[in-house]
Amino acid sequence: MKEHQSTIGNTVSLEGAGLHTGKPVRITFRPAEIDTWAVFIREDIGPDARIKAVVDNATCEHIRGTTLVGEGFKVTTVEHVLAACAGLQIDNIEIGLSAEEPPVLDGSAMPFVEKLLEAGIVEQEAEREYFVVDEVIQYTNPERLVDIHVIPFDGFRVTFMVDYRNPALGTQYTTLVDLEEEFVEEFAGARTFCFLSEVEELLEQGLIKGGNPENALVIIDKEYTDEDDRFLRENFNIPPDMKLYLPDSPLLAGVEQKFYNEPVRHKVIDLLGDLHLLGFPIKGFVLGARSGHAANVELVKLIKKQKEKREIAGQFGPSKRNAILDASGIMKILPHRYPFLMVDEVVDFEQGKWAVARKNVTFNEFFFQGHFPGHPIMPGVLIIEALAQTGGFLLMNSFEDPDKHVTYFMGLDKLRFRKPVTPGDVLTLRVDMVSFKRGLCKFKGQAFVHDDIVCEGEFMATAVEK
Repeated sequence: MKEHQSTIGNTVSLEGAGLHTGKPVRITFRPAEIDTWAVFIREDIGPDARIKAVVDNATCEHIRGTTLVGEGFKVTTVEHVLAACAGLQIDNIEIGLSAEEPPVLDGSAMPFVEKLLEAGIVEQEAEREYFVVDEVIQYTNPERLVDIHVIPFDGFRVTFMVDYRNPALGTQYTTLVDLEEEFVEEFAGARTFCFLSEVEELLEQGLIKGGNPENALVIIDKEYTDEDDRFLRENFNIPPDMKLYLPDSPLLAGVEQKFYNEPVRHKVIDLLGDLHLLGFPIKGFVLGARSGHAANVELVKLIKKQKEKREIAGQFGPSKRNAILDASGIMKILPHRYPFLMVDEVVDFEQGKWAVARKNVTFNEFFFQGHFPGHPIMPGVLIIEALAQTGGFLLMNSFEDPDKHVTYFMGLDKLRFRKPVTPGDVLTLRVDMVSFKRGLCKFKGQAFVHDDIVCEGEFMATAVEK
């Protein structure tokens, strides 16, 4: 894997039609400065119609491609272009488009790869900063039988399996072991695919207007009829002399596969393109089963969140336990000190949305000396304080300079105490942001012992400069 960032040496272009829109389009690759990443430019709109290829700008508005959405414009089906950049480990590049969708060309990433290699790959001075996966990150969708995991690995590797429960394709799997050794020759040329039984529905959805047997593998999974032949010829501008059905071929027009498992290799291409939306390279082993663009994007979001958590933990000091922040790190964010620091560690959070913390309740707590000394119970107001401090962490973490702000609580509502908390209990504190507008934060808090709610309520707070 490369140690330094890279771009291309020259400007190069390609022309074709979009797979889904069918519109003619010109794509132009240009060199870019360090730390630019991949940036698309809608040149038909103007030079300011720029959008960075990162997951914050991504959506899967249809299941057959990944879309980037800017202010008043979009770029669709970006995965093959980004896969070419990812496979060649090109970090910084500008990608100009004369329409909303890149050209499909032959349905693979290879035409883009060949053009980028023609332009030349240039190493830049800045180092490549990898996100090293150090714990399992996984996305699962049981309804769609999707599982995609990333596990720790010193390098980058992908294993992918598809099983559409369709006998025309069956089960396929493949592994990409080394980008530099295998990507160009073994994966970049794998073409997109669909089933014959899907074609009419996809066209009705406004998709595959630029598709044909030469830029997509069409797997024959149903009886081929005269009606099918007529529909395909009328809607996809197929030459009269092209024979679409050959009895001995599993693919429309008798197209030959480039690889014995070309469909699953193309799924790896799609995955590489979607992973590029991270905005940084990773070291890890990706294992995917039946994953598509929507699942890939969800996995990317999870990886990005894990990176953000680690950066915050590093900002305030490493934890000594299996937590994001321990007490020493928390004290750099919250102003509380003994005996009123009621949070021992932050174990998980999603920035601006929720946080989970813990308080280990021991018999040596100062308040047990005078609060029901013969029958020690943690004061309810201190459970509230522990929840408030967890909410304070969530609120303060929204500021770039939390050490210059302090949280003031303004109100409590719907407060309920459910069960007593006694020595030896571990108090798990969960807060969820309800709203954060004009400096006012409202969040819901719940305190648990094991799986039992012991206290819950709604809080209102504001952060002010010290």
